[in-house]
Amino acid sequence: MTHEEIMARVDELVAAGETSPREALDEVNLPMIRHWAEAMGDTNPLWRSVAPPAMTQVWTMYGLDPHRPAGDPLHATMKLLDEAGFTSVLGTNCDQTYARHLVPGERPAITTRLESVVGPKRTGVGEGYFVTTQNTWWVAAPDGRKEPVATMTFRVLKFKPGARVDPTQTVRPVVNRDTAFFFEGTALGELRIQTCNACGVLRHPPGPVCPDCHAMDRGHVVASGRGTVFSFLVHHAPQVPGKTLPLPLALVELEEGVRMVGAVRGEGLEIGAPVQVVFDRIDDDLTLASWSTRDPSYGPEEMGADSDDGPDLPVAAIPVTPTLVVSTALATRDFQDVHHDRDLAVQRGSKDIFLNILTTTGLVQKYVADWAREEGLPDARITACALRLGAPAHPGDTLELTGTIASRTDAEIVVDVVGAVSSGDHVTARVTVQL
Repeated sequence: MTHEEIMARVDELVAAGETSPREALDEVNLPMIRHWAEAMGDTNPLWRSVAPPAMTQVWTMYGLDPHRPAGDPLHATMKLLDEAGFTSVLGTNCDQTYARHLVPGERPAITTRLESVVGPKRTGVGEGYFVTTQNTWWVAAPDGRKEPVATMTFRVLKFKPGARVDPTQTVRPVVNRDTAFFFEGTALGELRIQTCNACGVLRHPPGPVCPDCHAMDRGHVVASGRGTVFSFLVHHAPQVPGKTLPLPLALVELEEGVRMVGAVRGEGLEIGAPVQVVFDRIDDDLTLASWSTRDPSYGPEEMGADSDDGPDLPVAAIPVTPTLVVSTALATRDFQDVHHDRDLAVQRGSKDIFLNILTTTGLVQKYVADWAREEGLPDARITACALRLGAPAHPGDTLELTGTIASRTDAEIVVDVVGAVSSGDHVTARVTVQL
């Protein structure tokens, strides 16, 4: 199937517009809420009477039944791309808003429309198409009207798995007296810049002698990890050991004024694009610094970019176990095989099973809600969560959540959350909390 044939069918699906409401299989009920909370480790007493916002999508998940309504645009698009050879899927973005909590006894219904299909794009997992849908959940009001209770913009990547690359085969940098401090920093999640202790000049690459005053008294400072793309290229050949091609490489100008070269991941790579450092753990002895383009919807000055005092919320470390991956997938009614069947996950291009996007959404919202309760704000209600996935969270890793207050008024608090695993940022999210 050619790209033109794919897009011709996509145009028909987009033109079909919004579907008729499809009711959830079950009413909102306390047993399902309890199972979800247990799997997430969420002990919020509020869930004894209402449903967590992060469960909104759960109620209308299809479950194990393979049959889908003929008019479901997401399923039709997935089937189309399956037939074209794009057989694997990853959730990438989920932007939800919540008008209110759902309560037991209500049976929500969902309407969906296909917004766009963009591609083919080359990504770190393979070539594929980004599929975006717009969704609204409705509840029948007492007067018979349809009451909208939540919305979601949802994006998935439908891709052909690329050849698996062993990152441990990466060409190892030379570590000596001049560079050891830099790699000691990356192992700790710090981007270090060499400085002259005599005159204060920063320099990179590091060296034994200050180019300004010629002193040999050297130290280092920890950079913010933010910068902009000064120049870039995309390497297509020859093959680079331990790297997936094509490989974007950029010369990044840091906020501190020096420039560094590194690999870049993410969309929107262009001169002047804002980027954030990420740390790629190759093995126990080597962690490399690379770069990630920031989500433009947040803006270059947001996502905690102006905070120099560290996170405002306490760090939460969540061990990613096979039990967590599988139990939360079941609790969110996501029976996609890559979340419970290791052999099929590997076959589809992953190294193991991994957390699904509904679980990540739940864990992020739990993190913020727990903090709000500790702050003496038990009535705080999450009204929006814009979330973007990055590195997968596999069993054996630890998901470390940190939070920064982006804005605060008497009416609401906006919290930026970053969840990191050993291979980089698993999730970046913006959570809005109404007081």
